[in-house]
Amino acid sequence: MSAAAIEVDELVKRYGDVEAVRGIGFSVAEGEIFGFLGPNGAGKTTTIKILCTLLQPTSGRARLAGLDVVAAPGDVRRRIGVVFQDPALDDRLTAEENLSLHAVVYRVPRADRAGRIDDALRFVDLHDRRGDLTRTFSGGMKRRLEIARGLIHRPDILFLDEPTTGLDPQARNEVWQTVKELAKNGTTVLLTTQYLDEAEQLADRIGILHQGRIIVNGTLAELKQLLPPAKVEYIEKQPSLEDVFLAVVGDEGSTDSAAVDTAGAEK
Repeated sequence: MSAAAIEVDELVKRYGDVEAVRGIGFSVAEGEIFGFLGPNGAGKTTTIKILCTLLQPTSGRARLAGLDVVAAPGDVRRRIGVVFQDPALDDRLTAEENLSLHAVVYRVPRADRAGRIDDALRFVDLHDRRGDLTRTFSGGMKRRLEIARGLIHRPDILFLDEPTTGLDPQARNEVWQTVKELAKNGTTVLLTTQYLDEAEQLADRIGILHQGRIIVNGTLAELKQLLPPAKVEYIEKQPSLEDVFLAVVGDEGSTDSAAVDTAGAEK
């Protein structure tokens, strides 16, 4: 079994009287794609900001690549890449210039920069457009370039925050293929997405966060097994991740939701 790239134990984050993250725990193996799902306000963004050292936890512990996010934030940042939901490219620069700027920020040795930029652009199939202004790129091309930028310093772990929001189906598929290649090359990926089919296609394991707690966590096959028999009887097709998601967060007062919570919750 692969070593853990991400380890989270009893993580809590409070804002005054509001507990946004309520003692969650999970781990992600090296080279794994972990789908981190939940409705708006579930605590996903807060958790990711803690893991990326942008927020301090109230209590609990998180380690990335063996490094504590509180004790060694600088070392953690050098081991991770982040692609945020909101675009962060400079449209006035070329693709190559955007990557070069990021390489400087992350202190990539000057002698290594050209080679790393070349490798990253080839990886996302944008090498032929390296000299073009980013403003001329399609939405899918921009997202792939942002992934390339996140890889310039060769992180062990890449965070993708809703990387395909607003993209057309073809562009989404291009990003999917890039993410799959990342995992094949050994990069650990934590993915948040509003598209359940995306998590179903990409993730090796899935954690669903609701009201600050991880209520289910496992492979897609394992999560489907958590559906109560009465729920499955009403599903005409093979149960999907959407069926699981709706069962655990769609009707908070139902006995079905409580049954899945009890079966799959991480204590």
